Amino acid sequence: MDYRRTNAPTTTVTRDMLKVSATTGNVYEALMIIAKRANQISADMKRDLEKKLQEFSSYNDNLEEVFENREQIEISRYYEKLPKPTLIAVQEYMDGKIYCKNPVKEKTSLAS
Repeated sequence: MDYRRTNAPTTTVTRDMLKVSATTGNVYEALMIIAKRANQISADMKRDLEKKLQEFSSYNDNLEEVFENREQIEISRYYEKLPKPTLIAVQEYMDGKIYCKNPVKEKTSLAS
């Protein structure tokens, strides 16, 4: 996923908690959904960054030979400028792009 194309803000934004909890009816449940999605996004971003930086890794055991590669620096700057995973997750949640299901609620609704 190209995280640069999201319309998530790069800085913290104050949110109305009633709007956040509108889909679930519970603020804490909504925040747990957002937190789980933020963890997924963070792991995905980390995997992408490690894959890109692996091309530059050297397998020498000598710690004195540290090379700063311009391409590495540009890749690192790109990832530093991206919105934080929590901001991306909140934006996805507010846009209705996150699908979630609660098996406990489904179980109790089926039993009724």
